[in-house]
Amino acid sequence: MKRSLLATITAVFTGLILPHLTHAADLPDLKGRTIVAVTENAYAPLNFSDPSTGKGIGWEYDAFNEIAKRLNAKVDWQLSSWDTMIQAVKQGQYDVGMDGITINDKRKKQVDFSEPYMVSEQFMLVRAEEDRFSNAKEFAKDDDLYFGAQPGTTNFYVAVYNVLDGNESNARISLFETFGASVQALKSADVDSVLMDATSARGYIGANPGAFKVTGGPLGTEEFGFIFTPDSDLVAPVNAALQSMKEDGTIDSLNKKWFFDYNQ
Repeated sequence: MKRSLLATITAVFTGLILPHLTHAADLPDLKGRTIVAVTENAYAPLNFSDPSTGKGIGWEYDAFNEIAKRLNAKVDWQLSSWDTMIQAVKQGQYDVGMDGITINDKRKKQVDFSEPYMVSEQFMLVRAEEDRFSNAKEFAKDDDLYFGAQPGTTNFYVAVYNVLDGNESNARISLFETFGASVQALKSADVDSVLMDATSARGYIGANPGAFKVTGGPLGTEEFGFIFTPDSDLVAPVNAALQSMKEDGTIDSLNKKWFFDYNQ
């Protein structure tokens, strides 16, 4: 079912985005430069592997491919684990990184950020039949309930500081190497909730009919940005292309494709 759904989405996307593919004359021209981009392929619907081809797809792929097209550049896509991505971009191993990375002061000391391309609020994804708790406060009171999270992610820190006791070693957080592994642990009842932004939650709910639901209200607001090697000359051109995509409706089209049509 997911395979056919993705095919449908691709068709919708093609129809929506093609009118904006022409390079805009008033944007910087990178003269065919190759930009080495890195992501994880474990954060649907922002980046994940197409089950039929194994090729990386998702909101961030489409967005950055479109940015490169408008700047007359090419993208060399690479994969990295989340826990090494920021350091690798900082050291110049990749030109730009993306994985739903929250813009914060700590990370700004390591890498440069683009302007925000998405605003995220964290919600509790639970199994569809869950009835032991209905909000974060009830979850926190029950010591038998566990979160699944990747260490060092927004999801992890919101679980620690917004829901539990502020102890980053709290045994009620089961750690996983990938975001997808934490969701799989939720599905198999090894943990009881995974925090994620509303857009990703809609993606997982849509891709797994009857398996998940969201409970409780938003737990925080975060802004996502692309990360760059410090002092990168790509920041200004990417921001210009991103702004043009916001103004001409391309960002709205991407949101519709991945966060609404994807769920149909």
